[in-house]
Amino acid sequence: MRTLLIGEYSNVNATLAEGLRKLGHDVTVISNGDFWKDYPRDIDVSRHPGKWGGLMLMARLFRLLPRMRGYDVVQLINPMFFELKAQRLFFFFDYLRKHNKRVFLGAFGMDWYWVHTCSHQSPLRYSDFNIGSQVRTDEEALKYQRDWIGTAKGKLNRYIAKRCDGIITGLYEYHVCYQPYFPDKTTFIPYPIRMPETTVEKADPQQIRLFIGINRERSAYKGTDIMLRAAQEIQRRYPRQIKLLIAESVPFAEYQKMMEGSDAILDQLYSYTPSMNALLAMSKGIICIGGGEPENYEIIQEHELRPIINVEPTYESVCEALESFVAHPERIATLKRQSMAYISKHHEYLKVAQQYLDAWNKK
Repeated sequence: MRTLLIGEYSNVNATLAEGLRKLGHDVTVISNGDFWKDYPRDIDVSRHPGKWGGLMLMARLFRLLPRMRGYDVVQLINPMFFELKAQRLFFFFDYLRKHNKRVFLGAFGMDWYWVHTCSHQSPLRYSDFNIGSQVRTDEEALKYQRDWIGTAKGKLNRYIAKRCDGIITGLYEYHVCYQPYFPDKTTFIPYPIRMPETTVEKADPQQIRLFIGINRERSAYKGTDIMLRAAQEIQRRYPRQIKLLIAESVPFAEYQKMMEGSDAILDQLYSYTPSMNALLAMSKGIICIGGGEPENYEIIQEHELRPIINVEPTYESVCEALESFVAHPERIATLKRQSMAYISKHHEYLKVAQQYLDAWNKK
């Protein structure tokens, strides 16, 4: 099967491409590497700053049009699959529809269905846009609401969702925002992770190594500001038992190196489920402190493994989880092993790639 993957979020497409190639398929990834994260791609479509950068990117994409046709499957990482204004992307979507057999939309992150559904219908107890029935009012959440609701971006998202051949959701949260609108088109597939060739390091009961990745632009929105504050407080209380490692807006390769050897990662306060960064950490035997709600286990039909230390979206909940972690170091080795087993069972990249092939071939 010839497949074109357009765009990138947190190494999803680069990892999926690896899996598909291992299974014998022809795959091309076109992306900007997810900005400063600089993930691998076959064709780079990064944009330079300013209006001139937009014109240069438009010219490059027009030159690339012949290389974006003749595929069995095209999958878009997001409705905003190139760094252009939404108005420009209608043309490229229509071109892809016309010149390829099937086009799929990925529901992997920020888009109209995620923003609008969480802001107005609140199917989740908490999310990036609501806590219970209350809409979040931090500047980052408000910015995304202004960006997607009642705008060309929102119109583009709905246009693509209605006309594409299928929608693949990567997290429980995104699934509940799309499935009611498109019950026959929406398929949940876990994110792909390539398992490292590693063994779980023996935990040091004398010192627990906590790791947190900070994206300066989205810290309040993702709750890492609160998680960092809680981790710093627990480190203050237990200076001998806690070592805190912080990676702030670094490229993916450097991020991975900094993560190595950690016992636990704090990630995404407002999530029901572990993100790509947390899943990657878990594959290395690093315990996720973050999103591990019952719905996360239900959607993948996992009834035994419970490797994630779930926290509610509050400073107090994170502090409580971390204090319990310090008080019971004997749990660490078991949770490390369970974390790796969980990723191997549900997210291993060849298994996930096969799920994609099955979903694409059904449509």
